[in-house]
Amino acid sequence: MRTPATWCFRHRRIVVAGWLLLVAALIVLSQAAGTAFSNSLALPETESTQAFQLLQANSPADSGDSEQVVIAAKGGATVTEPAIRSQAEALFATLATLPHVTGVTSPYAAIGAGQTSADRTVAFATLHYDQPGDIATVATGKLLVDTARSFRSPTLDVAVDGEVAIKGAEGGLGGVGIGILAAGLVLLVIFGSLLAASLPLVSTLIALPAAISGVGLASHLVAMPEFVGQIVVLIGLGVGVDYALFIVTRMRQGLQSGRDVESAIVDAVATSGRAVLFAGAVVCVSLLGLLTLGVGLLSGIGVAASIGVLFTMATSLTLLPALLGFFGLKVLSRRQRRAIAMHVPASETGVWWRWSAVVARRPAVPAVLALVVIGALTTPLFSMRFGTADEGNAVPTSSTRQAYDLLAKGFGPGFSGPLAVAAQLGSGPSDTSTLRAMTAAIAADRGVSAVSEPRVLSTSGSSRVVAFVIYPSTSPQDEATTDLVNRLRSTVIPDAVRGSGVRALIGGGTATGIDFTHVLTRKMPIFVGIVVLLSFLLLTMLLRSILIPLTAALMNVLSTGASLGVLSAAYVWGWGGSALGASRAGPVDAALAVMVFAILFGLSMDYQVFLAARIREEWRRTGDNKVAVSRGLAITGRTITAAALIMIVVFGSFVLGDDRMLNMFGLGLATAVFVDAFLVRVAIVPAAMFLLGRANWWLPRPLDAVLPHFDVDAEPRADVRELAGAR
Repeated sequence: MRTPATWCFRHRRIVVAGWLLLVAALIVLSQAAGTAFSNSLALPETESTQAFQLLQANSPADSGDSEQVVIAAKGGATVTEPAIRSQAEALFATLATLPHVTGVTSPYAAIGAGQTSADRTVAFATLHYDQPGDIATVATGKLLVDTARSFRSPTLDVAVDGEVAIKGAEGGLGGVGIGILAAGLVLLVIFGSLLAASLPLVSTLIALPAAISGVGLASHLVAMPEFVGQIVVLIGLGVGVDYALFIVTRMRQGLQSGRDVESAIVDAVATSGRAVLFAGAVVCVSLLGLLTLGVGLLSGIGVAASIGVLFTMATSLTLLPALLGFFGLKVLSRRQRRAIAMHVPASETGVWWRWSAVVARRPAVPAVLALVVIGALTTPLFSMRFGTADEGNAVPTSSTRQAYDLLAKGFGPGFSGPLAVAAQLGSGPSDTSTLRAMTAAIAADRGVSAVSEPRVLSTSGSSRVVAFVIYPSTSPQDEATTDLVNRLRSTVIPDAVRGSGVRALIGGGTATGIDFTHVLTRKMPIFVGIVVLLSFLLLTMLLRSILIPLTAALMNVLSTGASLGVLSAAYVWGWGGSALGASRAGPVDAALAVMVFAILFGLSMDYQVFLAARIREEWRRTGDNKVAVSRGLAITGRTITAAALIMIVVFGSFVLGDDRMLNMFGLGLATAVFVDAFLVRVAIVPAAMFLLGRANWWLPRPLDAVLPHFDVDAEPRADVRELAGAR
């Protein structure tokens, strides 16, 4: 690390110019090539995907997404009155001309007779697309919503619900600008120097456009969802500022200890920079662990987020040393520069030196108190329910939420999440009778509100494919709806078609969400195990210890548990309120829980690497475990908590937006960082290391010989065994 750091310092103009040219080139290439984002949730082994494939093979026009265009009469009128009907039919005719729309099932047509409420104040039309909603573009969604809203009048209300409409309502990055400003203020307080405070932000903000452009180019090679850019910004801001903060802090410490500018920068990169390299590697391992789930959408998120982390690492290790070289001693506050001029040594006093002494004297007390707090935060985790939230959770001003409310008022909450059934049967009368018996059995189920008339989609020889819609009596996110789908698939439909040649498959958006949740929860233990194991191996190589990585892995699981517990309290229990987009209790998306674990596990390891690496430096220097832990905690405590505070304000800023998923991400990540930095790394981990003593540094000699060696020291040290033996 010393050689490239020296080169970047001595050729700093070339490095800065090179980065600016690279960012510009990536932006130009990305604009020229465009993007190939895809939100497809294709899960080949699931029934919902098989239902889609059956429809696609026999009637492509019916295999795509179905949107519900909801109309409601105002002022005591009904939707059947001639004037209102005329407006509605003009709306449906216009929507039928939109791109990818194959037809409209109107409530005024015979086949749509059941699409008008009993009091005739609300009705809905079904808009058929020739492509799945998850691959529709944001532009397609906005066109649909804007066109529908243009037909609103004093007598007619119009709203649209469905996956395409959701695309038209996708929000931005919430209060990310506020988060960046808050991070800058925290840096200014920490450093006492505007210049030093700006450098981590500059380094990160140069990395982000390069990362986003790189992700756009990578979307041609790997399937990635459209919203992945928001994830890259969220993670990139958090880790980028933190990585730069640790390097700048170490460089400032070098200057205060009397080193010249070049050696202070080179030593900072050779120590904290190496820790950044390992911390970033652990984050990437955690994110790329999403590939083990075998779900294209999540794999794309893992690859994209890893690209973001790699770019922030690269700027921290190359661009930042070059920028530091331009400013030298100016990164110190005026008070610190005066102290150097007067040859005043850095003081080993202050809050963190006193705190390290407290933990050293009574290590069990802070550890137990911290564990009690973590336990309290984790408790709601045992009430966690995974699922897909419906549009009843969207902001009241969105078209999808308004459509949900109108449908619930006119028909019941289940009409916003219909189940699409595709059935394959023969042409004989016996299969026709079986189909009637099956639809009757479905309609008789306690969880079903209504069943549409079956439509014949195709006839080929002696085979027919028919489709019909089931309207549950409960909302799409309700646990009873999941129970209904499972019951229909496992009992009701098999019993009705037993002994016949009829094959019926349940699909549609609601069923796809249920299948997606099932697949993820089934594969989650394997994913967690792989991430924990690989992270443990990386830390073992860096720290030459078994117990420290083992403790870190356990503590990271606790931090993640506390974070998911807070999410469960806010969203499953409904304690979050409208401020968090949790005005209505509902499930936590399984995909979000998986991504939160991957991100949190990687970010938690960041602080472990920085703390333990510095403790190991002191251990190798002194051979005294108590001194090493005390000094390591005292030296890094302020920086770790400051870095955590920056992450908290950046992640917390995402709570300010209107996107429920981003609200969850922001709350989950901010909570985990708080727990990890303020409870785990400065209380539980040091306490455990004090209690374990020299056992912290035990590593079997055969394993020591096999594992690669990676030093984080600025300069070679004597072997710790020799130091310990000399004491």
